[in-house]
Amino acid sequence: MRKENSNFKTSFLSEAGSFLQNKDYFAYTELDDVACWVAVKGLDSDQEISSAELAVKAILEKFMEKPSMSRRRIKHYLKYAQDILQAQSLRVRLKASIVIVVSDYSKMIVAVAGNSRLYHFRNGTLTFKSTDQSLAQELVNDRNRSLDISQHEERTNLLNYLGKPKDFQPFVSKKIKLMDDDVLVLCTAGFWEDVNEIEMADALEDAKEPEKYIDVLEEVLLSRQKKVVNNYTIAAIFANKVYQETNKKKMKYIKMIAAALVLALVVGGGTIFYQAKQAKKMAELTVEMKDHEKSGNLYFQDGTYDKALLEYSEGRNAAKKLKDPIHRNVLAKKLRVTDLIISGDKAAEEGKFNDALESYEKAKKEGKLIKDFGKAVVEQRIANMDTIVQIAEAVKDGDFQFEAEDYNGALETYQKARKKALTIAYTGEPEIKTKIEDTEAKIAELKKAQKELKAEGLEKSGDQSYARQEFGKAIEYYTLAQEIYQETELLSKVLGLERKVMNANDKLNPPPQAPAADTAPSDQAAPPTNEGTAASEPTDAEVMKEGK
Repeated sequence: MRKENSNFKTSFLSEAGSFLQNKDYFAYTELDDVACWVAVKGLDSDQEISSAELAVKAILEKFMEKPSMSRRRIKHYLKYAQDILQAQSLRVRLKASIVIVVSDYSKMIVAVAGNSRLYHFRNGTLTFKSTDQSLAQELVNDRNRSLDISQHEERTNLLNYLGKPKDFQPFVSKKIKLMDDDVLVLCTAGFWEDVNEIEMADALEDAKEPEKYIDVLEEVLLSRQKKVVNNYTIAAIFANKVYQETNKKKMKYIKMIAAALVLALVVGGGTIFYQAKQAKKMAELTVEMKDHEKSGNLYFQDGTYDKALLEYSEGRNAAKKLKDPIHRNVLAKKLRVTDLIISGDKAAEEGKFNDALESYEKAKKEGKLIKDFGKAVVEQRIANMDTIVQIAEAVKDGDFQFEAEDYNGALETYQKARKKALTIAYTGEPEIKTKIEDTEAKIAELKKAQKELKAEGLEKSGDQSYARQEFGKAIEYYTLAQEIYQETELLSKVLGLERKVMNANDKLNPPPQAPAADTAPSDQAAPPTNEGTAASEPTDAEVMKEGK
């Protein structure tokens, strides 16, 4: 029997997310010769009937009656589920998005109605992804096949789904061959909208069992830290060993192998050259990968996490090109831990302390997978969380004092906060330093204004003394004002006062008068006191004398 000669392991989880009710549903059955897995997302708002559960049970009921790998039969299963949902649509129209995988342990057929998905991985690489039946997918098909529709606004605008009133046309694939160690992932939109196929492939690096793989995928989903988490379902099928069918066409393959050998002989020389060139390229990539990791480690040790993040990313890309799963996984983990530390630091600076603590705890947990990478850094941050809260509160108080124009109080508060920040190497310390500098500048500006006001008062007092002809006092006032203006670097004021001092000095100490040009020599007698009378006119005495 096929099941006994193969090894398929399945694990799944289906959660309500942020909601009280989980509208998703998953179930499967493995029979001797064929198996069926079904994942469904309910799209209606009915609180009493679960359209997803109805659809899954209807599919498995018909499958158990007539298990088959026939495409026609699978369409019949879907049509039966469609009829059940339409019949039960009493209060509201029941709707659901479904993905089905039917396998004979050697091949599989995939059926889709809506936007629930299947991802098929082989050797860590995505080989097949089911196509959504949505307007977003149709737009992508028409315009740009490489576009990611995980956040497209029309991703939930379904063109086909279980419960559609008419023209129900599900997609049913042709048979797809399976190989040993293939991995199948069935999921609903609540999962694939936030976790892409690259992350799904990365999570396969260490996952040896589907249970472990599912746990890692859920961690990736929840690490997005979205305010609202939708219902999500993830199911992983590890095809560790597929059923080997008898090969009735051996001669055909022998001929193909012979032709391949002839071709190899013809192009052998070129192959050798190619291999040498490829080996050189691989060696260069190896050096590049190790250099990036080394640089990333140095930046991490220095606390320059943004640069470390870039180096680890470049190193991981090189590891991917090398197809080196060990280094790729190590670098991916270091990248993840570094990113969580950066997120935690940012949340702490924004005052979101619960978010910061959650990021640090996740970093600590993920770092354990690579020899406790970043453990000391993260544990120190967790231990410092109380101090960080105190710093944030102090900065908030300082901001309040600054807004109230209590600049001296704000400066003292900021300085205390910075002192604590320096003791724990808090990443927000530079911002506190800037606040201190701004506050000091404001205080200096006020002091300068006060000095200028005092100088203006002294200058005014000098002007008043000058007006009262108290020139000595005026000079004193002017000199004091001039010194203050020099301190505040108001040179125009300094020069203006210099002129006022000179004028006051001139009034206080007037210069001596120069002698007149017709003055008698110093050795001759001074002119008489009546020098103002004319010499030609005789006096009264002289007239009387002459009359006698």
